[in-house]
Amino acid sequence: QVQLVESGGGLVQAGGSLRLSCAASGSTFSRPLMAWFRQAPGKERDFVAAITYSGLTYYGDSVKGRFTISRDNAKNTVYLQMNSLKPEDTAVYYCAATPASSLPPSTYWYEYRYWGQGTQVTVST
Repeated sequence: QVQLVESGGGLVQAGGSLRLSCAASGSTFSRPLMAWFRQAPGKERDFVAAITYSGLTYYGDSVKGRFTISRDNAKNTVYLQMNSLKPEDTAVYYCAATPASSLPPSTYWYEYRYWGQGTQVTVST
């Protein structure tokens, strides 16, 4: 069993920045693919970014150039640095993990095995 715990969400003004963290614990598996998804009220859970164990990164089109995903394998932690935030970035952000798979990684939430509880990010105008 893998536990994922997100932190770092909150309220920020448009144009501001936030940094999310996701700590993994439990029976971790080898070289997991880590990802962030987000879900706004009434909408689908959308892919934000993913990172392989070796550090290859992938981003959704709406966050390219503004968000940066990174990971510290020694700490079993993945980060999401979010800059130039917009009101449309408002959502619950979820951390996800799944065994390493072929690349590019899937952008479908249902293909990820483990999930955190989510952290709210609210961007005000």
